Amino acid sequence: MRFTDGFWLMRPGVQAFYSRDAHELEATADALVVTAATKPITTRGDLLNLPALTVTVAPHLPGIVRVRIDHHTGGAAPIRFETAAPSGGSVVIDDAGAGVVTSGDLQARVAPGAPWSLEFSSGGRVLTGSGLKSQAWIRLAPDAAVDAPPTGLPRAGTYVHEQLDLGVGTLVFGLGERFGPLVKNGQTVDVWNADGGTSSEQAYKNVPFYLTDAGYGVFVNEPGHVSFEVGSESVQRVQFSVEGESLEYFVIAGATPAEILERYTALTGRPVEVPAWSYGTWLSTSFTTDYDEATVTSFLDGMRDRDLPLSVFHFDCFWMRDLQWSDFTWDERVFPDPEGMLARLHERGLHVSLWINPYIAQKSRLFAEAAAAGHLLRRADGSIWQTDLWQAGMGIVDFTSDAATSWFQERLRPLLRQGVDALKTDFGERIPLDVVYADGSDPRRMHNLYTERYNAAVHAVLDQERPGEAVLFARSATTGGQRHPVHWGGDSTSSFASMAETLRGGLSLSLSGFGFWSHDIGGFEGTPDAAVFKRWIPFGLLSSHSRFHGSDSYRVPWLFDDDAASASGHRESAPDSAVSVTRRFAKLKNRLAPYLLAAGRTAAETGLPVMRPMVLAFPEDLNARTLDRQYLLGPDILVAPVFTAAGDVDLYLPAGGWTQLLTGERVEGGGWRTERHGFDSVPVYVRDGAVLPLGARDDRPDTDHLDGLVLRAFPGAPGSRTIRVAEATFEVATTADAITATGPAGSWALQVGDRTIASASGSARLPLG
Repeated sequence: MRFTDGFWLMRPGVQAFYSRDAHELEATADALVVTAATKPITTRGDLLNLPALTVTVAPHLPGIVRVRIDHHTGGAAPIRFETAAPSGGSVVIDDAGAGVVTSGDLQARVAPGAPWSLEFSSGGRVLTGSGLKSQAWIRLAPDAAVDAPPTGLPRAGTYVHEQLDLGVGTLVFGLGERFGPLVKNGQTVDVWNADGGTSSEQAYKNVPFYLTDAGYGVFVNEPGHVSFEVGSESVQRVQFSVEGESLEYFVIAGATPAEILERYTALTGRPVEVPAWSYGTWLSTSFTTDYDEATVTSFLDGMRDRDLPLSVFHFDCFWMRDLQWSDFTWDERVFPDPEGMLARLHERGLHVSLWINPYIAQKSRLFAEAAAAGHLLRRADGSIWQTDLWQAGMGIVDFTSDAATSWFQERLRPLLRQGVDALKTDFGERIPLDVVYADGSDPRRMHNLYTERYNAAVHAVLDQERPGEAVLFARSATTGGQRHPVHWGGDSTSSFASMAETLRGGLSLSLSGFGFWSHDIGGFEGTPDAAVFKRWIPFGLLSSHSRFHGSDSYRVPWLFDDDAASASGHRESAPDSAVSVTRRFAKLKNRLAPYLLAAGRTAAETGLPVMRPMVLAFPEDLNARTLDRQYLLGPDILVAPVFTAAGDVDLYLPAGGWTQLLTGERVEGGGWRTERHGFDSVPVYVRDGAVLPLGARDDRPDTDHLDGLVLRAFPGAPGSRTIRVAEATFEVATTADAITATGPAGSWALQVGDRTIASASGSARLPLG
């Protein structure tokens, strides 16, 4: 939201009361409390008839400082995100009378008196700060010339905003899964969950956290609507504003973007590890297509006959009867024997995913039960809030009620005991504001937070029934949602432009603390032409998670190219057909399972995502910071999807040696390359010094990875790498003349180029040169 009219004036109807004078500073045991006058104090008369702001600055975790700005505090305490408890740090008033808060390598300093100055520094370098006309309580007249927020409500009467300095050349990233430019400078970003697809400014996953390339990030601890003006209203600053009387934010220091993410996720939570089977290929019924068990069986037979690996089969909405979503009951007209069907799917070695949402249609057998028990959101008059948007007469489960949450979980538990392995938690964005919650929560602050309660409830019951193997496939999220993986990118269209915007959204989400991400291969809306579909396949299968899914058309690969049966009865396809492309990259991904599991473990331990934007992987490389059409998969594999039918692609390789994983060609980085690829290829490069643990099997990702493991080494500078696979640890050392690997005794091997040697007594060595 914008309150000013240029540099000097306010918009009509706007009054801004800025922190101008740190009139009084008090150091308590755990915080610095500043009384900030909204005009310079020169006489006692200046202390009368003016608002004052209470600014609390406190150490929180190492490298993290919390700031809260309060105007009137007599109201109910606003609900905020769940964060880790504070630990350590110091608060002092120094000899100059300034308040100094230290937390690890981050220091916040409030200068006494006027002008207002709150600076954040690390290692002797100022990172950012709140200065003159930065921090304010805003009062709006009813006719104020300020745009209404995208909340469906009129403007509030009061707001609090902060502006933090934006250094020359500093780039801003994050703020959730946003499909526009990866670099957020110059943008207005409204943190407000919406079901807007991937081709709009709206977002399913809004996260009030931004990360910079200048050694710090900022997390605004407000679950309601937060408006960010990123070098836009004030081009020298990032402004964030919220309605009401209070605003809380955290400044997070870090020498690299990775360290900032590590600290941010220590504050707000990290993802759990996901099971090996979830990294394999997922195939869906699609949404409004016709399907029954015979359809499903034909798809599975087709995948088997064409030698296409498959790990998970997903049933979308119509596994339930129409107009009854959700009643969590199989539609017996098309699935008369769900237990038998699930058993048959498991006999094929498959896992099963089901679609759900947090809404209960009026026709559902559960509606009256939920309404009578008070499990649905209500209007102020006590009636059930209902709508016909999506499902006729539907109500919405109230996850602020422990009883409603437990009731919802118990409706899911029988499905999991039938044999369902994963749940696609769709929707959760269009949460109304004219409702009353069971715990009295403010609907404006629950709008974004609702999805976190919904996904947490489903993840919890999955973890109870599948300990250590809980997997969601979630569309909506906010801060904290990263704890309940996996998330997918929502409703894209079947075009190259949408493929590119989908990648931008995933990279933006990765810079917002989320470790695992997927998208609909081929796009969701419409039917992709063969070129779009085949170019999307390598991108999808070289993402953390991979699903073929569409809206009104199937996504089985053989529908996109001619596909004839050979004399042996097996299906054969041209090398560049959709079937062949799927086969090649699905098998490659299955062999990469040990590598991906290690990257997933890193995400759980440090918050570093599996898919890593170039700015995160190469922060010292100025050329890499703005790149949004390529990424690192795990620590060592660079992927540059192809966004053209002809196969032309421009990609940037950072300095050092790189080897094309598909061909073995080695090239030198440090610049741009233009390449042309067939449909069965994509730029996928491994950097020098990497060691890729490869599984022996390419038919599935959930195998004994130590049995037949290959450590594929890419020679680099002398040094060593530690590789963890399952419970085993390997050390791979590079010298000028050899690469040596040591590990447990077993059937593993070391590979360099086209040479492979089996281990003997837990050791393998290959000479170089």
